[in-house]
Amino acid sequence: MKIPRLLKLAPPVAIGVGAAAWLISTAEPPARIDQSERSVVARIVIAEMTRVRTTVRGYGNVQAARNWEAVAEVAGTIVWRHPNLETGNVVSEGTKVLRIDPTGYELAIAQAEADLAALEADTAQLGVDEANTSRLLALEEGRLTLAEAELARVRDLSERGVAAQSTLDAQERTTLQVRRGVEELRNANALIPSRRARLEAQVARTRTILARAARDLDKTDISAPFDLRISEVHVEHHQFVSAGQSLVAADDIGQAEITAQIPVDSFRRLLSGATGNGPMTISDLSERFADIVAEVRLVSDPSQTWTGRLVRVESALDPQARSVPAVIAVDNPYAGANPPLRLPLVPNMYVEVILTGPEEPARITLPDGAIHEGDVVYLRNEEGRLEVRTVSVDWRQSGIVVLDGGIAAGEDVIVDDLMPAIPGMIVEPAEGSE
Repeated sequence: MKIPRLLKLAPPVAIGVGAAAWLISTAEPPARIDQSERSVVARIVIAEMTRVRTTVRGYGNVQAARNWEAVAEVAGTIVWRHPNLETGNVVSEGTKVLRIDPTGYELAIAQAEADLAALEADTAQLGVDEANTSRLLALEEGRLTLAEAELARVRDLSERGVAAQSTLDAQERTTLQVRRGVEELRNANALIPSRRARLEAQVARTRTILARAARDLDKTDISAPFDLRISEVHVEHHQFVSAGQSLVAADDIGQAEITAQIPVDSFRRLLSGATGNGPMTISDLSERFADIVAEVRLVSDPSQTWTGRLVRVESALDPQARSVPAVIAVDNPYAGANPPLRLPLVPNMYVEVILTGPEEPARITLPDGAIHEGDVVYLRNEEGRLEVRTVSVDWRQSGIVVLDGGIAAGEDVIVDDLMPAIPGMIVEPAEGSE
């Protein structure tokens, strides 16, 4: 039963095999496609030696370089106040802004001058007394000489029995009285220097009191020590103030300062390019700072800029950011002010500080996009093929990378990121490549 069924299937199978053989024999062979090398089009720049200036940026608030706070050194009532002594007003150097009642100090001066005049009169009288005492002493010394001569003569007569004893005693009493008068005058004359010294001390003390009173009188006038802008006024007209009380607070308008926070590495690189590459000492800082150009830019309006200078760094790093607090000074921050078009540089403005160092020796620099995976550069070699090379990156700034080695000047550097980057593949320069 199975053999006849297989025989029924044989003809169709034979027909199918024959048709397949015919189709294979009459079909055209597959076309051959030549395999070409892979190539890419990329932007290329030529590596060049470039002198680069180190530029670092920081931000900070503006503050006045100097602040002035007027403190009353004497007590009294405010008897005069300048009409422009109001918050925000500008006061020129030497302008008197307040006056404390000087009456008490003027009376103290008058009293001291009167005491000084009396002492000077006493001193003059002492000179007259000294002259009179000297003249009297000379006369008494002459009388003493005569009395002693007379005593010697009477004693001689008494010894020979010519003069009575009473006469001798009377002459001795006379001589002793004259001698006593001479000694008293000599003692009085000896006291003259000590009396003069005492008067001179009293004169000096009175002169000191007079000078103190004059100084206190001078302190009753409060004047601006430099051009300033008033920030606070603590007293009013007719108000009594005590010594040590704050009167006025103001800011110097001649110079402003900004303390900008600069990363430690960036600041070290900035200083290393200034005034040579030798070891840096504290005494060299001011010289190195002089080579650094500072520009101050208002954050809210970058078109407004001021030229500054790096003057110092504060004594400690910022405790939070661990950055260098660099102090930039701007001279004449009010110069050219024309609000609202041009603002003065006033305290509490938030600004950006751009510090630019001197030109450093020529180095290979590349666009930041030409560095791949941290330190890999794609090159187009002389045969126009891709070469992958590892380089040494020194530092980066403002979209450029400064290399420390790995590439020579004149080599073609691929800027684009190739995917995949197969070494040896052909690289065609894109239009606009340098």
